[in-house]
Amino acid sequence: MADPLLQITGLDAHYNDFQALYGVDMHLDEGEVLAIIGSNGAGKTTLMRSISGLMTNGAAQLQYRGQPIGSLRADQVAGLGIALVPEGRQLFPSLSVEENLLIGGRLGRTGPWSLQTVFDLFPILEERRTVPSTSLSGGQQQMVAIGRALMANPVLILFDEISLGLAPVVIKSIYNALPNIVGKGMSAMIVEQDISKALSVSNRVYCLQEGRVSLEGASQGISRESISHAYFGIK
Repeated sequence: MADPLLQITGLDAHYNDFQALYGVDMHLDEGEVLAIIGSNGAGKTTLMRSISGLMTNGAAQLQYRGQPIGSLRADQVAGLGIALVPEGRQLFPSLSVEENLLIGGRLGRTGPWSLQTVFDLFPILEERRTVPSTSLSGGQQQMVAIGRALMANPVLILFDEISLGLAPVVIKSIYNALPNIVGKGMSAMIVEQDISKALSVSNRVYCLQEGRVSLEGASQGISRESISHAYFGIK
């Protein structure tokens, strides 16, 4: 069996004196879509920040293609092929849609994604390419954030709260685009509050509860009762 693309072993994470993750063990295989679910404060965003290098961890706690990355800076992690679509989009407000997208391509990684392929995926962005990113709707801003990550031509893309605060029609549009994204040989981790959506697009799922893994398994093989117990900590 091939080694995992990403191996997480005994991951602890802290914000000063507050511990957010406790000994988290996970793995993600090449070409896999992994869903991360859990209630608010469960540690999902902390997990994404740790993987992407926005938080410093023990080097060996995170291994990507067999290489320890837990102590690398965010730019170093991105250079290896890991891209984050952060919670809240975090676009550059002074830049246009196109300029925000081009920032994602500054790493110079080669691959299938370019300005034109992002515009093909989200045609509305081509129509609004010259306008300030903050003039867009929330859903369109999320498309820019996804496009910016794709422009880096990552091997692994991390979606943190992919549908948070968006209208159902926009969520449907973004999820309809996911097969085209991961269909180009990419792996993905998706943090999602909508459990049904998370299960429908993923191969496997992990549930976090108070900073610990409370459930793991194949997305199509886990019962709703098991998820409820893991999600809410019911014994």
